[in-house]
Order: sequence, then structure tokens, then C-alpha cells
Amino acid sequence: MAKAAWIGLGVMGFPMAGHLLKAGGHDVVVYNRNAKKAEAWVAKYGAGRTAPTPAAAAAGAEFVFCCVGNDEDLRAVTTGEDGAFHGMGAGTVFIDHTTASAQVARELAAAALDRGFSFLDAPVSGGQAGAENGALTVMCGGEADAFEAAKPLILSYARAVTLIGPSGAGQLTKMVNQIAIAGLVQGLSEAIAFGQQAGLDLDLVMATISKGAAQSWQMENRWKTMSEGSFDFGFAVDWMRKDLAICLDEARSNGARLPVTALVDQFYADVQAMGGARWDTSSLVARLKSRAKAG
Repeated sequence: MAKAAWIGLGVMGFPMAGHLLKAGGHDVVVYNRNAKKAEAWVAKYGAGRTAPTPAAAAAGAEFVFCCVGNDEDLRAVTTGEDGAFHGMGAGTVFIDHTTASAQVARELAAAALDRGFSFLDAPVSGGQAGAENGALTVMCGGEADAFEAAKPLILSYARAVTLIGPSGAGQLTKMVNQIAIAGLVQGLSEAIAFGQQAGLDLDLVMATISKGAAQSWQMENRWKTMSEGSFDFGFAVDWMRKDLAICLDEARSNGARLPVTALVDQFYADVQAMGGARWDTSSLVARLKSRAKAG
């Protein structure tokens, strides 16, 4: 059993911290900006305890986990006033599950090194369902010894965890993941909209093509709800646009060309304008159907 702190109890962090406590059997202290959420976590899992600040949560912890919204949130809970870095001791490990920029990952890894502890950038894939089911995929950047120390704890809520490379590599890999998903969901949306316009039996069509080269996780898990116009299955459009902005910004720095990603990002902006900011990312199909009705 390790002493652990968890910072950030959103739709992902809440169940992930729960798995760390229950499946992993670790001693977990939690902090959340909205203290009522932390209290609700303790009530739900019947164990653990809350802390008033990230620094207080991190004090005495061997491992500190974090899952917040963006770069600035991450800086606030690490190096900001009462941030976790002020409470961490030498030889401890900070594991960040926020989807953030590679730049902030490298920045915080350097700050951690100066203070005598380690930092892993470890964004996740699998969405809310993956977090709730303990079946996330985790991609890490950082030092091998810190990764090996943290890996058994991460496997409390993940089915796969891989060290990709040095600091920033985890975030860069998450960018690759989001770039791939953006184009894939748009392609699936177009396929569904086309099939419906053509009057095909989509159950039969999808049962057929999902056995061939068109198969994907998105097809297997989302085509039915997409065809029905149901978009309340996890990762929201607002968050996808945040992630794609990170991808596009990194591409401007490294010279990569992302024409499809940039286009899909604008399609998601259209979904936001339709009132779908909190719909899940499969809602790209709603944009196509809306435009078809408009003529």
C-alpha cells in the first residue's frame, strides 16, 4: 500500500481515484477545487480523506496524481500558491493525467527535478467509460525509474500503460491520438449520414462493414447512438476543441501539416454554435444532418 494524493475529481479523476483506493488498495488523500466534490468522493468510497489545498494533499505522499482541465489549471495546482510541488518531498513522483501541452510538461518536469522529485506526463485515452471501468490507456513521458515506480499504481485504473519517451512524449502521443480520432469520427459521421440519406438498413450495413477494413472502436461503440442522435456518452466537444487547439499549436511549432484536423476543428465549432458544446465528440454527425435539412 502506497500513500497517494489525487488532485482533480472531474468526470475522469473521480472514478480513477476511486480505483486507486479500492482496486489498488492505496491510502488516498483527495483535493478538488470544489471541496464538496471531494467530500462526495469520500462519502461514495467510504474511505480516504480530503485536503484543503494541493500542497496539503501532497504532504507525506509517495505519489501525487493530477487530472485537471488545461495548462493553467495544471500550473495552479503544482507550482502556484499552495500548489502540490510545495508539499512534495524528495524522491516522490508526480503523475499528471491532464491533457495539456508538451511545453508545460517539460516545464514542470524541470521544476520537479530542481526540487528533487520526478514528474510524469501521462495523459489518458478511453473517455469517461474507460475511467469508470478501470480500462484506460495511458501514454507516459518521463524517466524510466519514475515510470516503473508509478506503473503498478496506474494499473489500478488502466488496462495499458506505456513509457513513450522523455518528458513531453506522453502529451505528444495524446496529440497523435486526438488527431487520429478527429478524422475518424468525421469519416464515420459522413458514412452514417450518407447511408441514411440512401435509405439503407444501417444495422445490416454496419454489421457487414465492421467486419472489414472500415472497422474501428468508434464504429463498434458509437454508430448506433450517432444514427439515433444521442450524444451524451462522455468526452465533450468543448474538451475536444481544447485538445485540437493544443495539436494545432504544436504543429505550428514543429512544422507538421494538419489540414484535416484543422477542418474538423472548425466543424466542432459549428457543433458548439448549434448548442452542442457539451455533446460528446460523435456529434459531428448532427452537423451533417442539420445541413442536409437546410438544403
